[in-house]
Amino acid sequence: MSTLSQRPRPRTRLSLRQGRRGLLYLALLGGGLIWLYPFLWALGSSLKSTDGFFSGGLNPIPSEFHWSNYSEAWTQADFSRFFVNTVLFATGTVIVTLLATSMAGYVLARTEFPGKKIWLGLVGVTLFLPHGYTIIPVFDLIQRLHLLNTLWSVVIVQSAGGMVFGTFLFMGYFTTIDRGLEDAARVDGANFHQIFWRIMLPLSGPMLATVGLFACINAWNSFFIPLVFTLSRPELHTLSVGMFNFIGQNSTAWTLVCAGSVITLLPIVLIFIVLQRFFINGLAGAVKQ
Repeated sequence: MSTLSQRPRPRTRLSLRQGRRGLLYLALLGGGLIWLYPFLWALGSSLKSTDGFFSGGLNPIPSEFHWSNYSEAWTQADFSRFFVNTVLFATGTVIVTLLATSMAGYVLARTEFPGKKIWLGLVGVTLFLPHGYTIIPVFDLIQRLHLLNTLWSVVIVQSAGGMVFGTFLFMGYFTTIDRGLEDAARVDGANFHQIFWRIMLPLSGPMLATVGLFACINAWNSFFIPLVFTLSRPELHTLSVGMFNFIGQNSTAWTLVCAGSVITLLPIVLIFIVLQRFFINGLAGAVKQ
C-alpha cells in the first residue's frame, strides 16, 4: 500500500505534461517574436516621421502614421520600373530553374552510371562555394556571350546558382514515386521523354511549388548578382538594388528605406503564405526515402 501511494496520480502526470507543453509554447512564441521583431520594427518605422524615427529608437510603434511615406518611396526611387524588372527577373529564374532541375533530377533518379555517387558528391561541394569566389569567371563568360547588362544575364546566373540544390530535391522526390507507373507507361509504348513530361512531371506538383518558391525568394531578394551584371544600366536594376536610391552622399531617408523594404518584402511574403502547404509537402517528399 505504501508503494502504491507514492506513485504519482494520472491527474498529476497530466498537469505536469501540460505545464511542460505550456513552457514550450511560451519559449517558441518568444523566439518567434524575436525573429519577427526586425520586420515589425521596419514596418512601424516606415510609418514614422523623420523626427519620430530618430526619437523613437527601437520602439516599433509610431506616434503618428505617415502613410505618404509609401507613395513617396514608390515615386522617388522609381519603384514602378524596378518592380517590373524584379517580376521579369524572378519569373524567368523560376521557369529556367524548374525546367533544368526537374529534368536533371529525373535523369539522376532513374539512371545509373559508373561513378554516380562520386559525381554527386563533387557537385554537392559546389553548394558551399560563396558567390564571391566564382563571380569573376562567370562575369567573364557572360561578357564573352555578349549578355552583359541584360536581364538575360541576371536570369542565367541566378538560375545557375540554384541548380544543384533544386536538382537534389527533385532527385529525392522522384525516387519516392513507384516505378510501376513507368513500367505501365512503357508497356503502352511511351518512351523516356514522354514518361517524364506526361506522367512524372505532373505528379511532382508539390516539388515544383517547393523549388519554384525557393527560386522565386532567392531571385526576389538577390542583390549581388543584379548589381554586378546590370551595373552600367540602372534602368535594369531590381527592387533590392533600387533601394540605393534612398542613400545620398550626405544623408539617408531612413523612413523611405523602411517603406521601400516593406514594399519589397510584401509580395514574396504573400507568395509564401499562398504556397506554404505545397512547400511543406514537397520538402517532406524530398527527404522521405
